[in-house]
Amino acid sequence: MHKFILKRLVMLVPVLIGVIFIIFTLMYITDGCPATIMLGDQAPAEDVAAMRQQLGLDDPFLVQFANNVIQVAQLDFGISFASRRPVFQEIAARFPSTMRLSVMGAILAVILGVPLGVLAATRQYTIFDSGATIIGLLGVSIPNFWLGLMLIILFSVNLGWLPSSGFDTPIHWILPTLTIGTGSMAIIMRTTRSSMLEVIRQDYIRTARAKGQKESTIIYRHALQNALLPIITVTGLQFGFLLGGAVLTETIYSIPGLGRFIVAAISSRDHPVVQGGVLLIAVCFTLVNLATDIVYAFVDPRIRSQYK
Repeated sequence: MHKFILKRLVMLVPVLIGVIFIIFTLMYITDGCPATIMLGDQAPAEDVAAMRQQLGLDDPFLVQFANNVIQVAQLDFGISFASRRPVFQEIAARFPSTMRLSVMGAILAVILGVPLGVLAATRQYTIFDSGATIIGLLGVSIPNFWLGLMLIILFSVNLGWLPSSGFDTPIHWILPTLTIGTGSMAIIMRTTRSSMLEVIRQDYIRTARAKGQKESTIIYRHALQNALLPIITVTGLQFGFLLGGAVLTETIYSIPGLGRFIVAAISSRDHPVVQGGVLLIAVCFTLVNLATDIVYAFVDPRIRSQYK
């Protein structure tokens, strides 16, 4: 197992270099000079030229990229062009909110999605299956920003039960979690249903029923356990998507998270902030995929035997 984990961690290095290259290239070819944005459009040309030289923007592309990779390898993300503060401090102040929002959204998606999927599969073509299918279609189809606005209008404006902005107390977490977790819940539910339908038609399930085992034991011990691999895969991917796509939810509820910060940095051509934020999300996404592969070994004995 440790060799597998070490191999995946080593493979993380070229992935991160590729991410740095893509981000750096996109920001390099984007219109707008960071020096001009920092000093203003009315700044003298001499001041702009001096600022470009100070930031290293006059160096060739490969030289800038190499310096950037060396800087990141030293865990130095540079200084924000806008705030003139270390990027690491700026990200560290905002990343916990984004991580908390993504984790709560993923937990909500699993808690609701898996039972609904199991219920829909075991009650196929019944009202339960139809209801779960409708919920799944609505969850996948409704955009997050529209759902968030509707929840604010209903629970904050009309009923006055929940706050419409902020992320300080548990009561502030309810609406953002519902907004960001609904789509993932629908995807997990549909995956669970299809995976369970495939498993419950297998011969060993019919054998278990012929032996007289309880239906709950058959469903949750035999069928669900063998249907978990696709569910775990989708859950890991959805957590990564939640982490990277929380910007809309953060914008709607005025959450001071990393997503809003990156979008603002893109508008101001704040290259160090954009690169540091996206690189952190890429690292988290890769580590989640690694954790997903490790969980496979605990769920499926066949995979665990391969590690041995």
